[in-house]
Amino acid sequence: MNARTQITMDPETQRRAQAKAAELGISFAEYIRRLVSADLGGPKRKVDMSIFFDLGASDEPTDVARDKDKMLGQAVWEQYLRKTGRKPRRASAKRRKA
Repeated sequence: MNARTQITMDPETQRRAQAKAAELGISFAEYIRRLVSADLGGPKRKVDMSIFFDLGASDEPTDVARDKDKMLGQAVWEQYLRKTGRKPRRASAKRRKA
C-alpha cells in the first residue's frame, strides 16, 4: 500500500524535474519515486531459507570438495547462457571422449 507524501521545492527545481519526467515519458510522481528508490536502494528482500535445503539431492553422488570448481563453472556458464538467451553448444566428439 502506498502512502501519500507532500513535498515543497522551489519553482525552478519543480519545473526542471517536471521537464525531466516528461522527457523520460513518466509522471512527475514516478520520477520522484525512482529518485528516492535509487538513493535508498531497492526494498530489503526477505531471504527464503528453504533454498539451502536439499542442495545435494541428486541422482549421482558428488564430491563437492573435489569438483567444486567444475560445478561452479558450470553453474556460472548456465546462468550466462540464460541471461544472453544463447543455447549451449554440443560438445565435440573430441571433447566427449575425454
